[in-house]
Amino acid sequence: MEEFKAQRHLLTRRRLLQLSGVSSMGLLLSSCGTSLLSEPVGKLTEPLNLKVGELLLKPQTPVPEFPISAIEPNALLINSFNGTPQIDTDKFRLIIDGEVNQRLQLSMADIQKLPFNSMVIRHICVEGWAAIVQWGGVRLSDLIKLAQPKSQVRYAYFESADTYYESWDIASTLHPQTLLAYQKNGQSLSPENGAPLRLASPIKLGYKQSKWVTRVTLTSTLSSRKGYWIDEGYEWFGGI
Repeated sequence: MEEFKAQRHLLTRRRLLQLSGVSSMGLLLSSCGTSLLSEPVGKLTEPLNLKVGELLLKPQTPVPEFPISAIEPNALLINSFNGTPQIDTDKFRLIIDGEVNQRLQLSMADIQKLPFNSMVIRHICVEGWAAIVQWGGVRLSDLIKLAQPKSQVRYAYFESADTYYESWDIASTLHPQTLLAYQKNGQSLSPENGAPLRLASPIKLGYKQSKWVTRVTLTSTLSSRKGYWIDEGYEWFGGI
């Protein structure tokens, strides 16, 4: 989640290619400029570039990771759009709801009982910088499986303690390297970096990776409130 104003320049296609090593076709998703692309779906809207994303994304194919020695401990900038919220970890509960058969309300102790996953990936910010970071936490797909989503679910909507909000396609949400992280570089996540839980994934740009996540709502339709920066004009899919 980066702090930037809508009038600031987005990452150029050439620079993003240098940072991520992805193909020029992949840049159709990650550097589409500032236009809002959407089309009607009943009374709601769906981004047109979701169709491109579905074609290019390989939902169960892991992105190559880096060795521990490649971690850049000071490269990840600490930014937020509305300051760092104060969260009592003991009282914290993650809610998973929406079109599910089993609504969940989980403490951090509950979450930390689930299988732990760690990955060393490149975090890419739309402002033009990148950092190789180790994230540790629980696969979001493991949590969603517990909630027993209904077959029509196509999106995940994320709410954060600082009032930030985001939405993802369900394929990216269930990608095996999409985590709700509570560790960074082998240490407990700091409040400034999104503790107790933040999104971490090598397949999305930084502004899609919400900090301080408190609720995940699974839904078959996408409302007009797609994401804080998306609603200011940034590209919805935000893929790499």
